[in-house]
Amino acid sequence: METRQERTIEEFVREYSAPLSILAAGALMAMAISVSPSNRASNAAAGEKVQEQLQESVLPTNGVTLPITWGDLGAKLVEVGAIDPDKIVALYKDREGFPAEYQKLIEENADGKIVITNWNSGYLLNLLWALGLANSNPILEDTSEMMNPAYGGADRFASTGGWTLAKGSAMSHYNTHMLVPLTPAQQALVDSVSRNIFRPCCGNSTHFPDCNHGMAMLGLLELMASQGISEQNMYKTALAVNSYWFPETYLTIAVYMQQKGVAWKDVSPKEMLSAPYSSSSGYQNISSQVTLPPRGQGGGGCSA
Repeated sequence: METRQERTIEEFVREYSAPLSILAAGALMAMAISVSPSNRASNAAAGEKVQEQLQESVLPTNGVTLPITWGDLGAKLVEVGAIDPDKIVALYKDREGFPAEYQKLIEENADGKIVITNWNSGYLLNLLWALGLANSNPILEDTSEMMNPAYGGADRFASTGGWTLAKGSAMSHYNTHMLVPLTPAQQALVDSVSRNIFRPCCGNSTHFPDCNHGMAMLGLLELMASQGISEQNMYKTALAVNSYWFPETYLTIAVYMQQKGVAWKDVSPKEMLSAPYSSSSGYQNISSQVTLPPRGQGGGGCSA
């Protein structure tokens, strides 16, 4: 369980202000591609090319287009107070800045395609975090997970206590606003898919969104289901998004799959997101089997 005391949202955003973890991951990934000492000089160029190709397959330079329409959701999050525009602008202004692209996503009629990249992945995470937290959904009422009395209240989690960009407390918005209504079939799909998507910062699935990444992924799943995205495409999109949020993790997993003779384009997104690969313990097991595995998980920790 991730608690709110561990980190602040400001610390988290600092980690996302530049994709340094991705650059470091690429360098370490190059180490993971074995090169015989006797052939090191002659194989250096080939190894670098393989590294670049693998990194491009996991984290495309031009980004990945998400199969969603954002529309006026950002404006609604601002309207209900789940996002305080002054706070979010101030948070980014002194770092990489708050460009027009960011501003548009908290205004009305943001109907253009959303492309997640190394550069904007942290900002999109914050928007989706607010959505997952504020949108009314039965998953947030689960008494065995987020509402389990044994944890002392949902406000004790990083995904709630760590959200400091709202008007008022985060809990005043938790599971409160009907922003993304779902049919029973769509809710069943979100429930099913969320139970199979894990994150390498902890051992919990998206169905137990106790951290920022989990809450953001829940928001994304709700949005995709509401717009008729297929289960297969939901997993595909979730893997792409998780890869930008945890670049070093998925580059390591890609190396592992490559060593097993499976190209990243041929992996099963559902399998890669499951506990044996994407949970904290699953990733640790995978990384232990990769030659000179990268250390750390990239993309920041599980809490805010």
